[in-house]
Amino acid sequence: MNDAFVLYHNPRCSKSRAALALLAEHGIAPRVVHYLDTPPDAATLRALLRMLDLEPRALLRSGEDTYRRLGLASHALDDDALVEAMAAHPELIERPILVRGTRAVIGRPTERLRQLLD
Repeated sequence: MNDAFVLYHNPRCSKSRAALALLAEHGIAPRVVHYLDTPPDAATLRALLRMLDLEPRALLRSGEDTYRRLGLASHALDDDALVEAMAAHPELIERPILVRGTRAVIGRPTERLRQLLD
């Protein structure tokens, strides 16, 4: 069953490292996707958003320089534009994201990951 878990991971992120540690404590070795090296395409991002039950804006890291540089705070941008921006600039994607089957959760705080460990 462990192979059902996928973690979108940034090894430089303390929350992402904490997510891996929490999963290891539960004997779970997820498939790890280093999303900065192998960014999800727009279709994958849309699927993740459906699993997370979020709008694209809620998955954006608004503190990133790229967010400001691309003017992503503008509400004139539609969902497709935001998804395309995340696909082109994966540093904009909130992390970590844990997927199990058809469900997903953002691991901020890390304890939220427990929702998928039942």
